[in-house]
Amino acid sequence: MKSKIFFTFILLIPLINLAQNEMNYNKLTPQEEYVILHKGTEKPGTGKYLDFNEKGTYTCKQCNARLYKSEDKIDSHCGWPGFDDEIGGAVRRIPDRDGRRTEIVCANCGGHLGHVFIGEKLTDKNTRHCVNSISMNFIPAQQNVETNTNRAIYAGGCFWGVEYFMQQKKGVISVTSGYTGGHSDNPTYKQVCHTNTGHAEAVEVVFDPSKVTYEELTRLFFEIHDPSQINRQGPDIGDQYRSEIFYLNEDQRIVAENLIHILKRKGFRVTTKVTKATTFWPAEEYHQDHYEHKGTLPYCHGYTKRF
Repeated sequence: MKSKIFFTFILLIPLINLAQNEMNYNKLTPQEEYVILHKGTEKPGTGKYLDFNEKGTYTCKQCNARLYKSEDKIDSHCGWPGFDDEIGGAVRRIPDRDGRRTEIVCANCGGHLGHVFIGEKLTDKNTRHCVNSISMNFIPAQQNVETNTNRAIYAGGCFWGVEYFMQQKKGVISVTSGYTGGHSDNPTYKQVCHTNTGHAEAVEVVFDPSKVTYEELTRLFFEIHDPSQINRQGPDIGDQYRSEIFYLNEDQRIVAENLIHILKRKGFRVTTKVTKATTFWPAEEYHQDHYEHKGTLPYCHGYTKRF
């Protein structure tokens, strides 16, 4: 009996691992499931990215893995987006059972993308990835190419503690403590703490996206404060100490909401709000680099691994 139970457990291990991995996947619509999970095909000429020429990166709709760069997109005249190259290691090729075509899937999650064709001589690379638009998302190239920086705004209790931990992250250029999310202009610390400004204590993070991603920073944000607390963080109580992410574009919103979904699937009671960013007001000078000047550690923030 013991050997039979052990054998059954061994058979279940792949299923357990699959279930754990799928917890991190994005929720798909029925149409997306038809293509990505059941290897269907969207109607030719209808895809979102067919006649789409913006600069950026195409990612997997199911798991967000990077698949293709915009510079490798080609005009294949076949009714579906075409690429003559993929990001290294991003796509896996699987011969169809009939031996006539070769399927391409996301190497990270196995989601169906389309088919790859060789020898058509459309480009010097002599390769055409025929991909369903519905299998992909698109991340635009950074708007500020000259400085190659991006911004993120987070509120997670006293801004001193959030500032301290964000400053330790490689790729972060600067962190500014301030106020946002409210209705009054040029708020002061006294006003935010003692009047109804609606503002939260927050930090504005300027970072180099080639060294650290917005997702990595947002994961860190969720691990340096308690996102289950409402209008407080440790001993600090009040709506100015709420947990909130202020997104600057749709890509940031999607990343933030996906991470919240992952945490909730893991059993965490996340109360963090995701709100479109408005004006960020820098705090008074004496609030900047607080723990660096004081030479101590945060009293209400600490690191807890959650991902």
